[in-house]
Amino acid sequence: MSFDLDRLWKWYDNEPSLRCAIITGTGRAFCAGADLKEWNVKNSEGNVKDVEKWAENGFGGLSNRHGKKPIIAAVNGLCLGGGMEMILNLDMVIASDTAKFGLPEVKRGVVAIAGALPRLIRTVGRQRASEVALLGRMYSAQQFFDWGIVNKVVKLEDVVQEALKWAVEMSDNSPDSIIVSREGLLGGWEAEGPRDSTNRIDGGIYKSMEGGDNMKEGVLSFVEKRNAVWKNSKL
Repeated sequence: MSFDLDRLWKWYDNEPSLRCAIITGTGRAFCAGADLKEWNVKNSEGNVKDVEKWAENGFGGLSNRHGKKPIIAAVNGLCLGGGMEMILNLDMVIASDTAKFGLPEVKRGVVAIAGALPRLIRTVGRQRASEVALLGRMYSAQQFFDWGIVNKVVKLEDVVQEALKWAVEMSDNSPDSIIVSREGLLGGWEAEGPRDSTNRIDGGIYKSMEGGDNMKEGVLSFVEKRNAVWKNSKL
């Protein structure tokens, strides 16, 4: 599944007409992580390494994804292990009030090795990250909202619709500006210094955007006091 999703996100990044993606789950779970029953079978066969092979961009093609365009999580239920590793690296997280989060790996003799640990520290600090990773507890959506991991908590029946509202609001903005702004944010997320990140963006992808159709349209629409009509990004 990780490999299929990895291919999907790469296709999404390369499809000019798409500006924002949403990932959600069905039933009780958003994603409960790796299949430990399969892992047990591989262990008994001596093939544990096969289980440990993730896609290029991590669990679900997301836990270590850099990518070009934003992805919003609509967390409908259990978000554990690999599921939590995915959402920690997504751009925004909308959660149902019944969603539960956690990294229970330590209770099963494994480790959250797909990218969650350093990202968790950056989001909530060392002490809270240690609590989550070393105790293996489960947390409510409200707790993770208070800690800054979740953007908004809504009723279960509204979680996908709320994520769609955020996606539409984002898609009303310049697709070029979204891509370049996101790249600047990722510089800080990946521990690049502010000066280095700014210089890299300014000397790279921003130059491709500068003077382009969408920048001209944004300025012109402001002067003419109308809504901008954006073109698909060529970045």
